Amino acid sequence: MSNPDDSLSKREEFLTMFKRSADFAQELLGENERLRLRILDLEQSRTRIGESAEPLSAEARQLMDEIQRLRKEKEELVQRFREIEAENQDFASRYVDIEEENNNLANLYISSYQLHSTLDFKEVLQIVLEIVINLIGAEMFAVYLLDEKTNQLEPVASEGCEVTSLKAVPSGQGTIGQVATSRENYFVREIPKDQKLDPENPIVVIPLTIKDKLIGVIAIFRLLQQKTHFANVDYELFTLLAGHAATAIFSSKLYSESERKLNTIQGFINLLSK
Repeated sequence: MSNPDDSLSKREEFLTMFKRSADFAQELLGENERLRLRILDLEQSRTRIGESAEPLSAEARQLMDEIQRLRKEKEELVQRFREIEAENQDFASRYVDIEEENNNLANLYISSYQLHSTLDFKEVLQIVLEIVINLIGAEMFAVYLLDEKTNQLEPVASEGCEVTSLKAVPSGQGTIGQVATSRENYFVREIPKDQKLDPENPIVVIPLTIKDKLIGVIAIFRLLQQKTHFANVDYELFTLLAGHAATAIFSSKLYSESERKLNTIQGFINLLSK
């Protein structure tokens, strides 16, 4: 992930270059206007000279040469101005890209921070749901966790559909089960226009892993209506979810289990001490 300070430095450097280009373009406009007036004045002088029956004097010929020189200089300035305009458009496009990158970095940082801000298992699952909804733009999806005893992926949280409507998926079976086995992200090549709940054919499946250990998967069945394709930031978020979400879920699950065991042990101790 890029350093936010480097992005800020690039942004300041870009704004400085953009301002210099704008100042130079303004100077060119002023110089162009000055030359236009000078050429107009010289052309009027040439007209007066041309109307005269007398042969051209040395001064008149000098004025004609000056007109030609100024015309050439004007054409060069106009060409340079067009080049500066093209550079300005390129700078503006780069500025938009930098702003988008900064926003993406901020969203990724906030998402990562939120995932590790609590050890409550339910809160972590809720944060994962919010990230998938707000940043990826998914409307219907589910989080499955691997049950190591049965080697099945059990649905534990969902959005847009009831968890009870989803079935456990044996590892290695179907698209979801195959992703659990391969540990590789799955995406459809083209997002279908008619998206519906079909656990057998999700449009995205993201494995949640810690090193080589599979924690579970996130299966997306439908995106928001206004989202018609995946952006680069989506793939970065998928990578973030594959690692950070897996770590947060695993840690919070262990913590919740240890808390329950501790409370059970404490209950026995209190019972025996009476």
